[in-house]
Amino acid sequence: MSVADAPTPQPAEVADPAKGKAVVLYDGSCPMCQRGVRILKRLDWLKRLSYQDCRDTAHLPPCAVPLEPQKLLEQMHVVTPDRNRAPAGFRAFRWMSWRMPLTLPIAPLLYIPGVPWLGNKLYLWLAKNRYDLAPCGDGGCQVRLPKKS
Repeated sequence: MSVADAPTPQPAEVADPAKGKAVVLYDGSCPMCQRGVRILKRLDWLKRLSYQDCRDTAHLPPCAVPLEPQKLLEQMHVVTPDRNRAPAGFRAFRWMSWRMPLTLPIAPLLYIPGVPWLGNKLYLWLAKNRYDLAPCGDGGCQVRLPKKS
């Protein structure tokens, strides 16, 4: 076989350090988000979730839907284990609630008519105001979301 007949090397696949797990993408500079992740880790007895700072854009998990850095900062996202979806905000919380033993009993309640609307409104308000709600002494809150015009 000549060099011209040799197979062309394929690019190496991007390594997925959380293969088989959902990846929770959160704002690692936000004390309220950090606290939320600590709580999730305690609830995640089955270790089905992996957690990653969304500001580390160079190491975002592979995903069939585009992961836009600005949207990742606006709301927590969960990239599903199959890497085909990335629900955000209240939908991400609902998705996770089915996968943790302590939240499983409340998961069906999150679908009662009116609850998704209220849950989404509450989540968006908390996400928008998180830097003002959580005290921070490490300077992390100085990194704020850009204001939308």
